[in-house]
Amino acid sequence: MSEDLWKTVDDYVTTQLLPPDPLLEAARAANDQAGLPAIDVSAAQGALLNLLARSVGARRVLEVGTLGGYSTIWLARALPADGRLVTCEVNEHHAEVAAANVKRAGLDAVVDIRVGPALDTLPGLEGPFDLAFIDADKENNLAYFEHALRMSRPGSLLVVDNVVRAGQVADADDPSPAVTGTRRLVEAVGREPRVDATVIQTVGAKGYDGFLVARVR
Repeated sequence: MSEDLWKTVDDYVTTQLLPPDPLLEAARAANDQAGLPAIDVSAAQGALLNLLARSVGARRVLEVGTLGGYSTIWLARALPADGRLVTCEVNEHHAEVAAANVKRAGLDAVVDIRVGPALDTLPGLEGPFDLAFIDADKENNLAYFEHALRMSRPGSLLVVDNVVRAGQVADADDPSPAVTGTRRLVEAVGREPRVDATVIQTVGAKGYDGFLVARVR
């Protein structure tokens, strides 16, 4: 099994299940033109986030890590007209690109982009949020998760991206901050009595990785 095959399957699934979307494609193009790293979720993963938000009837969504707003658009589209998505982005340039993408998608009335370190922003937010999507610096994953849990309600979903890291998460001797931060998260969630959780391993256009998904009791 090769990454080329994973991408081929992703392309097939996207072609069959996700119709062309000029606004999402424009967001990706704008991100690339602005020099943003190509680390957004894939189209299939964006659709999954949208489905999860719709499945819980989300009206309020929290996102940690906006980048260029690609996942933001997928999530915001799941909300009703009076819904709200608060997204935290530390990089001002990324936030500017995301704001333009969100406005082009007609979602600027729904999306509230907070610029600055998320650990400075999150303590001032109030819940409850129906879904949280965490996709930022991995060494702070646990702190972000704890804030999201504080602002949740029974039935809320908390989703954390990039928790498998090509299998490195299982290596207790890996010293990299992203791996040690992810291991702290997974092990703390395993001890957390307020949630039921699992990790879903993924392969595809984004390589080998996975999501942690937790439901608040």
